[in-house]
Amino acid sequence: MRTTREGRAAEPAASAARTKGSSAPEGPIFIGGLDRSGKTTLRAFLASHPRIAIPAVGSNMETYFYGRFGDLAEGRNLDRCLDAMLRYKHVRFLDPDRARIRREFLDGSPSYERLFSLFLIHFAESEGKPRWGAQTGLIERYADVLFAAHPDAKVIHMVRDPRDRYEASLARWPDGRGRAGGATARWLYSTRLAERNLRRYPGSYLVVRFEDLVCHPERVLRRVCQFVGETYSPDLLEMPGAPKHRALLLEGGPANGPTPLSASHIGRARSTIARQEIAFIQLHAASRMRAYGYEVASLRLSAKEMVRFATLEWPDQLARMLAWYGVEAMQQRYPAIVPRRPDPRMTRPAAEQERV
Repeated sequence: MRTTREGRAAEPAASAARTKGSSAPEGPIFIGGLDRSGKTTLRAFLASHPRIAIPAVGSNMETYFYGRFGDLAEGRNLDRCLDAMLRYKHVRFLDPDRARIRREFLDGSPSYERLFSLFLIHFAESEGKPRWGAQTGLIERYADVLFAAHPDAKVIHMVRDPRDRYEASLARWPDGRGRAGGATARWLYSTRLAERNLRRYPGSYLVVRFEDLVCHPERVLRRVCQFVGETYSPDLLEMPGAPKHRALLLEGGPANGPTPLSASHIGRARSTIARQEIAFIQLHAASRMRAYGYEVASLRLSAKEMVRFATLEWPDQLARMLAWYGVEAMQQRYPAIVPRRPDPRMTRPAAEQERV
């Protein structure tokens, strides 16, 4: 029996064939939401299911490649798109067979979503599982595209307290751009999309709070499994299909029961983030925070702090917030002209790609 990239035994590929003709759901599962909101952790739980294959790294195909290369029915455009995708390390993690993907793509509709799905379908086959999925930050941007291509898809949107999410993001990327202004813009944008998508795709779209997953993992996983139409098993709580992520979580604090999750990071922002930054987040996101069950903290700024906040810090963060919205609108509307690109550290040079 083969082993997967996570180091566990893979279900024989024949099991995937046996599921065909059964009544079990086969639609893809997408996990979205902002960075540091629990997408990878939810993926670790779901990838431990014997029927579900979701890569350990975010696929991010829509984010970086959707719409960038024109009509993929033209062979030249298809090859340009494949070249770019195969330079991206998260795509290369899937160990794709370019020739097979190109051949199968040319046998069907030339859509971007169909191309992306081939990479993930093949990955699921390599894992010996019948159902594929992906995690991608802000995949909620592309809900209309996803459901048009996959009417039977399920999307799970992770949401986290914007203050804690910002604190966790700074811990990971201390030199990140945008600071509180950009972080607030992203959180508001993501939650607005959550509300819009829930209205548009009832029964196919689910919002899960990070805090609920951490504090009530069994309850949440039962609800998630019911949502995607799969059988829940208590074994999922121990993340047997994601030992690396489990070990990483166990380093973060005392575990919550049988899961490797820790509640030690919930509410930490209030003691680690500058009060002026918390004030900015709350000023612009308070109503939506309350809608998601996040308490707005009472802040006591001194007269000097208030003056500084009003004259310097608030205008600066507001400018960053508005700049993020402007860039996002341009990138979403004109992906071929103003594309999002992976960090250069996450790509291989074209010359190196030619040698692979």
